[in-house]
Amino acid sequence: MPYDQINPNQIHVLPLAKRKSFIQIEQAMIDPSGPAPDPGAMAGQIDRLAQRITEARQRGASVMLVYGAHVIKNGCGPLVNALIESGHVTHLATQGAGIIHDWEFAYLGRSSESVRDNTPGGRFGTWDETGRWLNLAALVGAAEGIGWGESVGRMVVEDGVNLPDPDALAKQISDDPAHELAGARADLLNAVRRFDLKPGVHEVKHPYKKHTVLDASYRNRVPLTVHPGIGYDIITNHPMFHGGAIGRTSATDTRIFAQGVKNLSGGVYLTVGSAIMSPQVFEKALSVANNLLLPDGQRVEGHHMAVVDLQDGGGWDWTRGEPPKESPAYYLRFCKTFARMGGTLDYICGDNRVVLANLAKRLAAVPPSPEGTKIDT
Repeated sequence: MPYDQINPNQIHVLPLAKRKSFIQIEQAMIDPSGPAPDPGAMAGQIDRLAQRITEARQRGASVMLVYGAHVIKNGCGPLVNALIESGHVTHLATQGAGIIHDWEFAYLGRSSESVRDNTPGGRFGTWDETGRWLNLAALVGAAEGIGWGESVGRMVVEDGVNLPDPDALAKQISDDPAHELAGARADLLNAVRRFDLKPGVHEVKHPYKKHTVLDASYRNRVPLTVHPGIGYDIITNHPMFHGGAIGRTSATDTRIFAQGVKNLSGGVYLTVGSAIMSPQVFEKALSVANNLLLPDGQRVEGHHMAVVDLQDGGGWDWTRGEPPKESPAYYLRFCKTFARMGGTLDYICGDNRVVLANLAKRLAAVPPSPEGTKIDT
C-alpha cells in the first residue's frame, strides 16, 4: 500500500513580487571592467591559475567553472559572463539554487529570502513564478531531450516557453510509444492538461537578463549544466513541481558534464564555493570519462584543479596531497576528493568575489586562441 503524502495541488503559492528579497542584482553585481579588489596573498595563485587557463585554451582542452549559489548571490554573474564572452571557459556547472537565484535576478532583478522568517509561516519557497517557470522549462526541455541549464537559458533569452499542441503531442506519443522521449512527452502532456495550459508561446519577460549567467551561457553556446538534488530546492514547494522532468533534464546535463571532463586532459577544473555538489559530481564524471577513454589507450591526465572556498582547508597544504586520517583536514570532502583525482591541485582560500574579479581582469586582455599572449607570473 502506498504511504500517505501531501496533495501538491493544495499548496498555496504567492506572487514573487510580494516576497521580501534581500539582494538586488543591479546593486550587488560586480562590473568586470572596474578595478579588482586587492587579492593580497592570493595574487600568486590567481596569476598561476590564469596562466594555466590560457595554456589550456591554447591546447584546446576544457576549462570548466563549477560554482555554488553564492557566486550568483554575491553578484559575480557578470564576472562569469566576462569569462564566457572572452572564450576562456568552455563549460559551466552549478546546483539547483545556482540557477534559481540567477533566474530570479533575470526575471525580477532581486533574489534571496529569509528562511528563518518564512518557514514558520509556510511561505519559504512558495513563490508562484519561480516554481511555475523553472518547472515548466524543465518539462518542455525534457520532452525535447535537452538539459535543464539549456532549457532555462533558452527561456531567459527568448522571454518565454513554447508549448506544443496537446493533441499533436498525444499523437506523437501514440505513434511511437517506445521512443526514448515518450515518457517525458507524456509528462508534458499531463501538465498541459492538468494545469489547462494553452499551446503556443507563453511569454515571460526577463528585463535584467544581461546580468545573468543563464543569458550569457545560452547566447554563447557554452554548456551550463545543473546538478540538483530532488527536494533540495524551493521549486519543490509548487504544485507544478515535477521530479521526473528535473531528473530527466539533469541526467542529460550529467552526460554533457562528463563530456566536458572527457576533454579535460591538459585543462583546468575550477570549483568555486561548492563543497558538496562539485566534488561528488566530478569524481563520477572523471571515472566514466576514463572508462570511455581507456579502450583507446587514453585517460584524463595533466589536468589542474583549483578549489576556491572561504574555509581554511583544515590548515593543510593540499599541494602535498591527501592528509593523514588523524588530521581534521582529511574529512573536508571539497578538498580531499580533488586530491584523489590525479593531476595537480591548488587550494585558494578567499572570497569568491575577489578571486573571480582578479581572474577576469587577468584574462581580459589575453585571447584564448593559440596566438594569445601568455601571462607573465
